[in-house]
Amino acid sequence: MPKQTPYCLMPWIHYHVGNAGKVKACCLANIPFGDCNTQSFNEIWNGEAINQLRLKFANGEKDTRCGVCERLEKAGGKSVRQETHEKFGAYFARMENPMPVYFDIRFSNACNFACRTCWHGASSAWFPEARQLKRNLGEKALLQNITNFDQFIDQMGEALLQAQEIYFAGGEPLATKEHYLLLDWLVKNKSRNMRLRYNTNFSQLKMGDYDVLEYWKHFSEVEILASIDAQGKLGEYIRKGFNWEQFLANRELIRPHKHIRFLIAPTISVFSIFNLPQLYQTCLLEQIIEAKGLYINMLDRPLHYNTKALPKSYKKKVIAQYHRFYDWAEKKNIPQSVISQFKECEQYMLSDDLSKQWENFKKETKLFDELRGENIESVLVF
Repeated sequence: MPKQTPYCLMPWIHYHVGNAGKVKACCLANIPFGDCNTQSFNEIWNGEAINQLRLKFANGEKDTRCGVCERLEKAGGKSVRQETHEKFGAYFARMENPMPVYFDIRFSNACNFACRTCWHGASSAWFPEARQLKRNLGEKALLQNITNFDQFIDQMGEALLQAQEIYFAGGEPLATKEHYLLLDWLVKNKSRNMRLRYNTNFSQLKMGDYDVLEYWKHFSEVEILASIDAQGKLGEYIRKGFNWEQFLANRELIRPHKHIRFLIAPTISVFSIFNLPQLYQTCLLEQIIEAKGLYINMLDRPLHYNTKALPKSYKKKVIAQYHRFYDWAEKKNIPQSVISQFKECEQYMLSDDLSKQWENFKKETKLFDELRGENIESVLVF
């Protein structure tokens, strides 16, 4: 173990499986360690690639492929790297041998939404449009990242049983069969003390015979980060498949389960940044969330959806909107943790001028408006 606190903890505590079964440093940095479909857990976790990164981070060095966190930190925001230090720093300090305790396993791209800021690699629902535009990955909508679930469990079982946190994300975990198979396996093996954490579009709580609420009853801590970017028609425009009324109905279904923490987790993009104050206020006033129930995800790519690409005139409108929100927040005693996230959005947007990407945004938006029979001007005016 390193004698000093390393630049990033991920190579010692985290195991991420993404597209095509590739095991990487995290979901943001394209730093490959191996392939879980062709290599054993031990080969990957004790392999040359991960040890090289451990050595670099142990020496306090950055890696050029960690640009997402670096750009966010430079703009005054909080990165996944920093969050990981906060959550797992104390545990790491007393570790004797590196062992993953934080898992992020994306079994496939199975998803029932086709969000504007997404792509086929992360959503099977994107396939028809991706194929039409020749942006598809392969000739099947469903891209299976882990090809043999039983083999995966045989390899990963011992590590998973001592997990502190398992993070499920998209595709859409609640529309992914293997997600339920894993919960079932954990329950049967009486390993239920870890935190389950979800980034989910929260559109369904059942899949066939699987009822996620029945599984969640067995776990002491469940956290829902609901991927909602706006309320009403704007939310439905940004995330194709989203239904505001269904979202509200599902929220009511989990309300009796006090061990489930519910937050909204909007992706902050050119589509959503102006509306964020209204989304938060609506969700708070309708008791969808508690006052601290906000967790923002700052979109980095594609650049034409990055808030830095907004024209200066629109950025001024965003700033004015946020300052009105700050006045309201002060009167309502809104937690500083929430206000800080709004200021992070503002600072990140202003940290660079990518307005040369605006023409690409307009072209892409027009293209998908025509494909989907939608019109951005009916829900959002820049």
